[in-house]
Formats: sequence, C-alpha cells, structure tokens
Amino acid sequence: MSYFENFINANAAYVDLHGTAHLPIKPKTRVAIVTCMDSRLHVAPALGLALGDAHILRNAGGRVTDDVIRSLVISQQQLGTREIVVLHHTDCGAQSFTNEDFAAQLQQDLGVDVEGQDFLPFTDVEASVREDVDILRQSPLIPNDVTISGAVYDVDTGRITVVE
Repeated sequence: MSYFENFINANAAYVDLHGTAHLPIKPKTRVAIVTCMDSRLHVAPALGLALGDAHILRNAGGRVTDDVIRSLVISQQQLGTREIVVLHHTDCGAQSFTNEDFAAQLQQDLGVDVEGQDFLPFTDVEASVREDVDILRQSPLIPNDVTISGAVYDVDTGRITVVE
C-alpha cells in the first residue's frame, strides 16, 4: 500500500473530527505565514493555530519569492490578511548547498542545465529571515500598514525566537 492510500484511509478518521462547520474563507487572525516545507516544522501547533486561523505558505527554505508575493497579495487584497510572519528554521536543507554545486548536480543527475538559476540557499538563518522581511517591506505590492515580523523555529526544541 502506498503512503497516499494510507493518507486517504487516515482522512476518514479526520472527517469525523472535522465536523460539518463551514469555516469562513478569510483567516480569523488575518495573518499569513511564510515558512519552509520542512516536515519537522508543524506550524499550526507550534503557533497555537487552529483550522481557519491563518494562511500558511510553504516552500523550500521558506523564502519570499515572486510566487509567495503573488499569494500574499491575494491573501491581503482578496482575503483580508493584514500581517505577515516570515518563519525560517534551524538545520534547513537550504543551508546544505550552493547554487553552483546544485546546478552541477542537476546537470549530472538529470542532464538539465540550470546554470544561473537561484535556488535561494543561505548559510545564516537569521540573515535569511531579515533578507525576506526586507523584500516584503520593499515590495510595492505589500502595503506599508501591513505588519511584517520574522522569527526562527528551532527544530530540536520547538522554540521560536524573534529576529529583529
């Protein structure tokens, strides 16, 4: 049996817990969180969020990309969010490679030339949070009155530390 089949079976139990209440399309806290796809970061319980509380946008490294900004603009302009949290984490896979080495690996493994592609690796997790917060603050698509915060989640302890 595949993992997907297991997921579908587990969903039957989830449906019973979920109930039939219709949650509003707009997140209750009016917050959007940009974070990493890492499986060790379970955002909702780490931040005390329930279903329907916040938009959670995930990608490799939790980086602010053009597509993340696209989603944030929709989140704000169509769905009413007024706050953004950038949440990166310790021991991130995006800290384990450089663009050059990864491009060489992809050329060797897949025969695809991605030279010049930025996969947004980083070495300093707090610096990456600051960089992404700055990108958001400088974007003309994110209004100045939107609150933007940054933090780092420690995958070993679960503790979240604010990045100034």
